[in-house]
Amino acid sequence: METTSTVPRMAELDAPRSWRTVDFISDLHLNADAPATFSAFQRYLQDTPADAVFILGDLFEVWVGDDAVSTGFSAHPGNSFENLCASTLDAAGRRLALFFMHGNRDFLVGQALMDTCHATLLDDPAVLTFAGRRWLLSHGDALCLDDTDYLRFRRQVRGQDWQQAFLAKPLAERQALAREMRRQSEARKQSGADYADVDAGAARQWLQAANAATLIHGHTHKPARHDLGKGLSRVVLSDWDAQARTPRADVLRLSASGLQRIALLTA
Repeated sequence: METTSTVPRMAELDAPRSWRTVDFISDLHLNADAPATFSAFQRYLQDTPADAVFILGDLFEVWVGDDAVSTGFSAHPGNSFENLCASTLDAAGRRLALFFMHGNRDFLVGQALMDTCHATLLDDPAVLTFAGRRWLLSHGDALCLDDTDYLRFRRQVRGQDWQQAFLAKPLAERQALAREMRRQSEARKQSGADYADVDAGAARQWLQAANAATLIHGHTHKPARHDLGKGLSRVVLSDWDAQARTPRADVLRLSASGLQRIALLTA
């Protein structure tokens, strides 16, 4: 039985003819407690030959507002982890096209950070036309239809009223709330709870509406290519963890010849 879902409005982006290579990454979950992953991210942005980098959500483990860049969570404002992240993105944004899509952890990234980093905020989902083909891009969480509790939470926190109320709270209070959400998330992981995967029927619906053959997304941390039938497929991005027993930091690179998965780290 084919799943039915609401197909959202899709942003459209045409790649300039000068672009030869495009990179896609997601789910780095950058935070001050994972310095090796942050260092890998810095090296990647410095070294990538791509003309454009698309960050498809969850770049940060948590983001409680763009004011964290200047104020910071630490005792050393101006030298906070958030400030270091912004500086790294800014350096990249000055030499290549940088795009950012909200994830389930960093949906409060705003235009202020994008302006600081010379980056473009991209709607989810979005269609990229590159080398004569259309590619559908998404973080992927909105397609996990079986995770009804999360989708209810997502609708709430993506609402303008909720975000305005949350951002009006003092930074320290927002930080405390974020820590509690992270604690609950980690407890769920440790319990072995199953996470819903992307619904194949909904993915097909989105692709057909986008007139695209391939969906590129993150969120599930299960890098693979899935055949959806009738020439349609979805390609899942890797999460990043440079401190894992088997370090992970994969880039999905698109050129005129197609997609290539590149592992930046090896054990």
